[in-house]
Amino acid sequence: MKILQINKTDTGGGAAVAANRLHRALLANGIESKLLVQDLRQKAEGISAVDSGYLYRKKAFGRFVWERLTFLPYERNASVRYAFSPANTGIDISEHPLVKEADIIHLHWINQGFLSLETLGKLLNCGKPIVWTQHDMWSFTGGCHYAGTCLEFLEFCCYCPFLRKAGKKDLSARLFAQKRKIYNESPLSIVTCSKWLRTLSQESKLLRRKDFYNIPNPIDTNFYEPRGKQAARQRLNLPTDKKLLLFGAANVNDPRKGMRYFIEALSILAENFPVVKENTELVVFGKMNAETVKLFPFKTNTFKFVSDPDVLVDLYSSADAYVLPSLQDNLPNTVMESLACGLPVVGFSIGGVPEMVTHGVSGYLAEVKNSLSLATGIYDTLFVRDTKILSQNARKKALECYSEEVVARQYKVVYESLLK
Repeated sequence: MKILQINKTDTGGGAAVAANRLHRALLANGIESKLLVQDLRQKAEGISAVDSGYLYRKKAFGRFVWERLTFLPYERNASVRYAFSPANTGIDISEHPLVKEADIIHLHWINQGFLSLETLGKLLNCGKPIVWTQHDMWSFTGGCHYAGTCLEFLEFCCYCPFLRKAGKKDLSARLFAQKRKIYNESPLSIVTCSKWLRTLSQESKLLRRKDFYNIPNPIDTNFYEPRGKQAARQRLNLPTDKKLLLFGAANVNDPRKGMRYFIEALSILAENFPVVKENTELVVFGKMNAETVKLFPFKTNTFKFVSDPDVLVDLYSSADAYVLPSLQDNLPNTVMESLACGLPVVGFSIGGVPEMVTHGVSGYLAEVKNSLSLATGIYDTLFVRDTKILSQNARKKALECYSEEVVARQYKVVYESLLK
């Protein structure tokens, strides 16, 4: 049984991390897996790029730029520039040797110039079973990765809130119709990482007739595990006598990450509980601008984008709680990593988060878009609850639900059923 995973990159971004972890989990559990990517950044067993060389990399970058440029006349404003993918340019990999030899094609995230809708259609109809793990909503919308409050995808996308000139026959409507055409006859099985995304997918016009499986992303619980808190803090030059609240994202300033509510929650704590401000510091990692840091009412220790997994585990191990103020998310890797490292999580009850965090047991689920509720959760977790018990429960959840062996076993059942 030969499985070919396909993703735009092997590292960088939640989907790349998930695809890479699944690839390694399958290998570790006796399943022959290979990972094919457009942008190869690290050398590892079974991972390869579609092609190599200077000219190939230039063309790949050119496709990315071209897709962005062609979307500029349509975008409502700059804030949605990377939230919508028209998939109008891409490379044809349907004849690639790894595709030819595979028994099952397993898609992950294929946007931003990697696969166009045209080349995706060729791959879906290459005569092999196709599994598609959804890391956002793009596969069943007219182009957006997260639809927010819009529900047009349930029947037919149009009047898209991401577009400057929304209408009955706008860009989202045309892309939606194109997707429907290429999906109709393809042997496509859908895997969703969260029940939240499964519900949306099953109700969508584009995918409601497909087969569905609900399987979470895996994590190496032997690597992502609790380390000594004080030793981790010393390695990171963090204070050893304070409560540390951790927050991180690939792009901290992404509106979907809920920074506004996080800052409001911290302000509530700083203004009403001086003792909290005196005894708590923030640790923030990811891409952010200096102006954002100035808005935090607590002393803040900043780390840029963290690519070293060892540093990441130290960050989780050094903190007392992780906060996730996201307004829409699937099955966040940061939450899974926190749980595996025994770090309780405070976040809004959105997307797949309630499936990961048990309120009062391994963290705190706040009311969505309620800064006071988020502030209450932070205070409750840091200063009221027994953090040792919360930590034990968080680790237990990761071991039982997200370990490589558990997830690989579930995927093996799916693969075998498709080959039969």
